[in-house]
Amino acid sequence: MRTLILGGTIFLGRHIVEAALARGHEVVLFNRGRHNPEFFPELERLRGDRDGDLRALEGRRFDAVIDTCGFVPRIVRASAELLGDACEHYTFVSSLSVFPDAKKTFQDEQAPLAQLEDETVEEVTGETYGGLKALCEAAVERALPGRALNVRPGLIVGPHDPTDRFTYWVERVARGGAVLAPAPENWKVEFTDVRDLSKWIVHAAEERFTGPFNASGPAPEKVAFGEFLNCCREVASSDASFQWADEQWLTEQGVEMWTDLPLRTLGDSPGFSTRSTQKAVDAGLRFRPMSETIADTLAWWRTRDPAPLKAGLTPDRESELLAKLQLS
Repeated sequence: MRTLILGGTIFLGRHIVEAALARGHEVVLFNRGRHNPEFFPELERLRGDRDGDLRALEGRRFDAVIDTCGFVPRIVRASAELLGDACEHYTFVSSLSVFPDAKKTFQDEQAPLAQLEDETVEEVTGETYGGLKALCEAAVERALPGRALNVRPGLIVGPHDPTDRFTYWVERVARGGAVLAPAPENWKVEFTDVRDLSKWIVHAAEERFTGPFNASGPAPEKVAFGEFLNCCREVASSDASFQWADEQWLTEQGVEMWTDLPLRTLGDSPGFSTRSTQKAVDAGLRFRPMSETIADTLAWWRTRDPAPLKAGLTPDRESELLAKLQLS
């Protein structure tokens, strides 16, 4: 396929490019050239801005378009409408955050979507993100009725992850010693290796899948948090010991669950980590062993320039909390 990728140089985008090239597709990139402009010098790279400068796309035709970086409905609508008559198939990377009900577990694609009271808002925040993504999905579907695929990932992890939410645990457990861990051990977590997701997105474009697909793993039944930490310890051959603290105690200490202890959502929000992905699995989405994702993430982390992690507790803060936990 002649494939246009909107974005293509940051995390998911770069892995989609690699997956498409591995399948023998011709890839064209459209972005502003601000992030990793040195990537993929062999490819045709169109420069522009989704917010107001789409001229480089005018008069072009593609078999498939994959939009990896759409967050604001007005901006997504502009590219979808421009390319609507210029492509056979359009993939929009959305998010599981389109589902507002965090209490119901294993909801499938038919669950109600988030709605914004003011649909003109464009500021992306924790409160507006899901509603904006839902509006972006609707904009793409209107522009390409019957030719649009909306992919809804959860937490995307693996090498080159810029968020460090998954990497925090991989690195912290590898470092060993007493590790502060949020109880309970059987809490379910969800994440998808970026390479598995990228490969499936390219496959879905090849097969012209349409409609919404929840696309998150690492398996339809999900994984217990304690199992994940134990796997991190085994992969790293670490001496880590897990000191489990309950949510109430952590909250009383001022711990922000999603940022300080990433992957762990609040106890009254089990739906965030247990969406049903059976439809995507039936359509070919596969998940590599969790140990492989952990090992590759750790190997990548060890090649990075030394820098503080963008997520998780600092060593001093963790030590402080561990000391308090021992006295509680």
